[in-house]
Amino acid sequence: MRKLVTWKSWAMAVTAVLVIGGCSSKTSGRAASGGSGGAGGAAGAAGSSGGNGAVATTTGACGGDRLVSGMDAGDGTMTVTLLGTGSPIPAADRFGNSTLVEAAGLRLVFDFGRGAPIRLWQKQIPLGSINAHFLTHLHSDHVNGLPDLWLSGWIQTPFGSRKTPFVIYGPSGTEAMMGSLWDAFSEDRRIRLADEMNPIEGIEYEAHDIDPGLVFCENGLVVSTFDVDHGDLVKPARGYKITYAGHTVVISGDTRYSTNVEQAAQNADLLIHEVAMIPTALIDKYPAYQAILAHHISPEDAGRLFAAAQPKLAVYSHIVLSGLPSEGIPFPTPADLLAATRTTYSGPVIVGADLMAFRIDSSGVAMVGGTGGTGGASGAAGAGGAAGATGAGGASGAGGS
Repeated sequence: MRKLVTWKSWAMAVTAVLVIGGCSSKTSGRAASGGSGGAGGAAGAAGSSGGNGAVATTTGACGGDRLVSGMDAGDGTMTVTLLGTGSPIPAADRFGNSTLVEAAGLRLVFDFGRGAPIRLWQKQIPLGSINAHFLTHLHSDHVNGLPDLWLSGWIQTPFGSRKTPFVIYGPSGTEAMMGSLWDAFSEDRRIRLADEMNPIEGIEYEAHDIDPGLVFCENGLVVSTFDVDHGDLVKPARGYKITYAGHTVVISGDTRYSTNVEQAAQNADLLIHEVAMIPTALIDKYPAYQAILAHHISPEDAGRLFAAAQPKLAVYSHIVLSGLPSEGIPFPTPADLLAATRTTYSGPVIVGADLMAFRIDSSGVAMVGGTGGTGGASGAAGAGGAAGATGAGGASGAGGS
């Protein structure tokens, strides 16, 4: 107990400043709460690290005339990996929704569904090597991998090794959630500090409640966020647009047809979009599925959005394919999903699978890793673009938020 008290007294006296990038001369910072992290967000004074582990920051707000600055640390390519493509059902083939973006010498993760840390380590990516983390919204299937990623990433072994604060951006409630997690795992922190002597900086966090607009920029990579439509009561819910070296990736987040997604994805290299397909027989028998379906986009509406936005490649993730074979209602298949999409869209589209990866460079978009999934007839865009891989992209049961 004496060591814990001594550590808390020390932590409250420390000022930890993390510089995230030089995209703007403006600064934005917060301890546990307050301020806006959106485009041109109000500057916040950098203060002392509080006892709850939040770290005050001096952060480029990405506003002003210099949206992209700093040394470009990459080779002009982006790699996007689907860490998890599933819904809340605890399925072995589709883990919870999560997407990894690698570019400009950075690793960014968007949403942290169940099993995201497992998928990262399957790729031999240390959990502590992620530079920034982003949330679309706070439904449980998008955050239930967060404690594991945060805490296991602090362990000083090859799979963890974080020595700097855990940087996270998300809609309002993100800062409060991280504060609650800090309290909930106080015993784990106390024990590891005393027993393993892990660096305190690696378990501290830098949380940002962000508004729509530009939220992150470093090494020429820019991340912006925008509102989407996940239902009247699920607000805020966000999508993300990532740009680097003239390339664009858009992540829809959970949403119905959203004109904001359509606009953000205009001629994007890669659009990662959610989708839901629930048989009428299942809805008739279990009316709760109607509310689930009402929060997500149908493949027909997704096709209309793809046709309007014209991305070089559209990929489905956060795939809700619901069925109940024990009661004679089979799961829709990825092939069914594609067939429905084809009624409104004839361009390149792929039904994603866990660990499927895409490389974006000057030649276009190509699949470079992963197994399973179902590909569209047109293949990926660009010179020699890879056609969608065929295989069992198994449907994974009941849907959810």
